[in-house]
Amino acid sequence: MIKLIASDMDGTFLDGNECVPEGSYDLVMRLRDAGIQFVASSGRRFDTLHELFEPVVDCMDFVASNGAQVMVAGELVDLEVFSHAAVKRLARVVDMFDTMHLALFDETRSYLLDDEARFEREVDKNLPNPVRVFDVPSPQTSILKASVYCDDAVMDMAYILTRELDDDFVFAPSGRKWIDVMQRGVSKATGIQQVLDARGIQASEMMAFGDSMNDYEILRMAGTSVAMGNARSAIKQIATKVIGTNVDHSVQRELHALLEGAR
Repeated sequence: MIKLIASDMDGTFLDGNECVPEGSYDLVMRLRDAGIQFVASSGRRFDTLHELFEPVVDCMDFVASNGAQVMVAGELVDLEVFSHAAVKRLARVVDMFDTMHLALFDETRSYLLDDEARFEREVDKNLPNPVRVFDVPSPQTSILKASVYCDDAVMDMAYILTRELDDDFVFAPSGRKWIDVMQRGVSKATGIQQVLDARGIQASEMMAFGDSMNDYEILRMAGTSVAMGNARSAIKQIATKVIGTNVDHSVQRELHALLEGAR
């Protein structure tokens, strides 16, 4: 029996305009009423997820910033901050290549270590409150997530970053131009495990939806794993099933079917 839904956002739950599709809030409430907990699992920060789901924020849990922020029943249960020294090492490697550009994020701001206009032209990544900087922020700034924008050859750049910084980070291509930078030992899966533990739910009782490599671990741990039609090939290979695309609101259709089957 499914007791928890964990869904990625961009390219999965959200539509092609990065908006919550009509009827989704009602779905979240219906899931809760049916005894199924809904969890937004995303590389986005909690503040942006809160804004997206404001009407139903009290009805769901959140795994934000690729597992660095975990909210259960409205309470912050985990906050994982990047090592300042590790971030400086990341910045030095990125600076070696003129095709890579680093974005760092604390709880409310986006620090862009390069050409701000280049980042702001990107419409496939949420960059709230952007601030252009010329060096890594001070250790007093709590960095929760990092992303690298690549002009081209995103897979090549991910390989290079892994070879240079494998002891510090895990690198997961996200979309066509971005690489998510995750702290070792911190991922969507570690965040979801904390939600499962808090809710007394087993991973076998979870259904997870995703499309990108930062969803890999969570799909592997879920009893039922669902890949989007627009997902990366590797994600489709490990999923229990493959559905349509986010543009077609396929997650919402799957949740409707789940609720109908539970009646």
